[in-house]
Amino acid sequence: MIGFYDYTVILTYCGMISAFAGILNAINGNYRTALICLMFTGLCDMFDGTVASTKKSRNKKEKRFGIQIDSLSDLISFGVLPAVFVYMYSGKTFFSGAIAAVYTLLALIRLSYFNVDEEERQDNTRERRSEYLGVPVTTVALLLPLVYLLYKGGLLSNTLWINVIFLMISIFFVLAVKVKKPHVLGKIMVLLLGIFEMALLIIIK
Repeated sequence: MIGFYDYTVILTYCGMISAFAGILNAINGNYRTALICLMFTGLCDMFDGTVASTKKSRNKKEKRFGIQIDSLSDLISFGVLPAVFVYMYSGKTFFSGAIAAVYTLLALIRLSYFNVDEEERQDNTRERRSEYLGVPVTTVALLLPLVYLLYKGGLLSNTLWINVIFLMISIFFVLAVKVKKPHVLGKIMVLLLGIFEMALLIIIK
């Protein structure tokens, strides 16, 4: 089989499978389950880099494979899954389809740029990345469930607002803004927020 198979990519593969399950659930109208799959995928992505960094003997090809497989998985997880969710949840309208297409395209551009930038960075330094250029696509794993909860709570009047906010999120993917990479405290806060959102998804009907 083509590829590099070791424990450093296991979380990436688990995240992708969870995302695909989320896509199927969104298509079948199981929207809360789809969002839970998205959030679980985000959890896998949060720690896959940390797991990969524990292996000290990765060669150049293994590192580059890790970069590529992570971004390809991210495109499915944080590009296609959210787009399918918004399209289906908004009633499969032409407008929501166009928004979903633009979102997926901008996520693709963001991830492709990251791959080029990360390979160049790793050729020049062994230090860990401290910041991102453009908002990471993984942020949708927290933002989309939040928007859904706001809608279910009556704070958003209709699904048009979901589409507008979804488009705004995608625009931030390709803006030249520097975003600090979260460290331990930041990851803990993100994790707690995710747990809170997931609890609300389970409780709220």
